[in-house]
Amino acid sequence: MIDTHTHLYLPEFPDGGDEQVKNAIGAGVNHLVFPNVDRDTISPMLALHNRFPENTSVAMGLHPTEVDENWKEVVADMQKLIAEGGFVAVGEVGMDLYWDKTYRDEQMLAFAEQLRIAESMSLPVIIHCREALDETLEVIKRVRPTVKLIFHSFTGTPDDVRKIRKVCDPMFGINGVVTFKNADSIRDSLPEIGIDRILLETDSPYLAPVPNRGKRNESANIPYICAKVAEVLGKSVEEISNATSANACNTFCL
Repeated sequence: MIDTHTHLYLPEFPDGGDEQVKNAIGAGVNHLVFPNVDRDTISPMLALHNRFPENTSVAMGLHPTEVDENWKEVVADMQKLIAEGGFVAVGEVGMDLYWDKTYRDEQMLAFAEQLRIAESMSLPVIIHCREALDETLEVIKRVRPTVKLIFHSFTGTPDDVRKIRKVCDPMFGINGVVTFKNADSIRDSLPEIGIDRILLETDSPYLAPVPNRGKRNESANIPYICAKVAEVLGKSVEEISNATSANACNTFCL
């Protein structure tokens, strides 16, 4: 199995994430993708990757909640890093209007610029979209990227899936929310998405799946997510594991 979105390098993991990477490997999760958040997370992310180069990959981008009036300078520095090579995606980038709408316009501009960077370097894009689907799709329609897109932490309805597909045909990252008691909308969306467009992810340290909901999440929890997706789609765990791993390898060229 592959965790296509995990932040094991964040301060929530005091040892830098080493133990959690080992836990994941022990649980059958043999590869992890680390998306970046901001300037401060670059160093710990790359350090953890360098300690487990065979089992981890890294993406580079400016998270939308970190966008402010200085976003151009930060994104330019990140572009230089991406150009040096070694990254499997641009991300995580996108739109987040849940917490604060102050920098809505800047978020849209930063997202558009990072889509263009990804396009210029033929890299897929890991998209964070929270309470901002219309704005996210507006930017995508404006830039018209041809690279692969991933709607990370997707929790939308079947109608949202269809709305997105009128603009692009992305992959959808499914995480621990699919196991939550009140998450009928995402479970209803899985057949609409289809097995060929599903990626498994944890978004660690957030959104731990049942039976560990409320605890600090880690990549070793991927099997719980895989099992729930298999249950909803009426397929075996092995089939979901194999299909989503193949999807991840194809999307990120792993």
